[in-house]
Order: sequence, then structure tokens, then C-alpha cells
Amino acid sequence: MAQSDNAAESFELRDPDVRLMLEVRDDNAAAFEELMLRYQNRLVTVLEHLVSSRDQAEDLAQEVFLRVYRSRKRYVPGAKFSTWLFTIANNVAANARRSRSRRREVSLSVSDGSSSGGNQLDQLAQAASGLMPARQLDKAEMRDVVRMAIEGLNDRQRMAVLLSKFEDMSYADIAATMDMSPEAIKSLLSRARLNLKEVLEPYLERGHRPAAE
Repeated sequence: MAQSDNAAESFELRDPDVRLMLEVRDDNAAAFEELMLRYQNRLVTVLEHLVSSRDQAEDLAQEVFLRVYRSRKRYVPGAKFSTWLFTIANNVAANARRSRSRRREVSLSVSDGSSSGGNQLDQLAQAASGLMPARQLDKAEMRDVVRMAIEGLNDRQRMAVLLSKFEDMSYADIAATMDMSPEAIKSLLSRARLNLKEVLEPYLERGHRPAAE
């Protein structure tokens, strides 16, 4: 019990968001609002890539925050706040995909890049274009191709890539979020990078866009 208390105290000292969540546990409304302000756009960005719909991502982000608030009295720091939050987000997104699959609805919506995820996609696009600097690339087109490549990954690979690149999480934090071992996450990300390379290389070298599913 003492070891658990020490771990909780350690997270509280190191992570200001954990301290905010403990204030939320004590019914501090301002602390909850601050957490929402810090994570709203980040949540929507990740969720949008997981469910391929900006509108649904915004709805799911609200569901995530609702779950956080409802579970506040049971909250005990066991990881960084962002790890705990994105664990909830991963579960919410998985439920949404299962529900959509049961209804046999397929959403292939691709945004024009004006959402908050545009900057992160620009970063991925810039990194990818750096592999082939001789070819002049259209920024908007490149962003769409990167988005399509990410959406072509399976659910676990996509989540791992998003947490790694957008949230800058370590293997250990991604593992905690996805309930996997760090070694499994390392392998998962390695396979994801190979899959992304297979899609992006033909475009970077010859301008061949991946076919929409």
C-alpha cells in the first residue's frame, strides 16, 4: 500500500496535469475546465484520425471528457495524466468503430486540412518529403496523401503512430495507453513505418497517389 501511495505521489509531483485531475476529484470545476482547454484540440486531432470524421471526433472528445468527469471520485494517479486520458480515448474510439461496423456504415471523409490536425500532418509530410528532396511536392496534396497512408494502417498501428508523432509519447507511455508491452509497441511502430513507407514511396518518387479504399 505504501508503495502505491509513493507512486501516486511521484506522478503528482512530476505531472502538473495529475495535480489538476486531483483537484477535479475534489470537485474543482476550474481545474476541469483547464484540463479541457489543454487537451481538447489534441484529443480531437487523434480521434479524427482514428474514426475518419471531424464531427464524430468532436463528439467523441466530449464523451471522453464526460467519462473523465464521471470517474473523478475513483481517480488514483497510476500514470501520467495524458496516458490515462488517451487510454480512455482509445477505448471510446474502438467502441465507435465497432458500432459503425455493426451498422455497416463506412466513412471515407477526408478533411481539407483546415482542422487542428493540419499542423501535425504538415510535420509528417515535411519529414516524408525530405526523403526525396529532388521532387517538388504540393503541400496540400502531400498532406492528403499522408492522411490516406495513416488511415490505411490497422487500428493498433494507427493509434501507436498518432501517440508517437502527435503526442510525442515514449514506448512505455504508449504501451500503458494501449495495454501492451513496450517491446510490442516498438515492433508495432516498426511495422507501421514499413507500411507507411510502402504507401508513401511511390508518391514521393513518381507521384503515384495511393488508391482510396
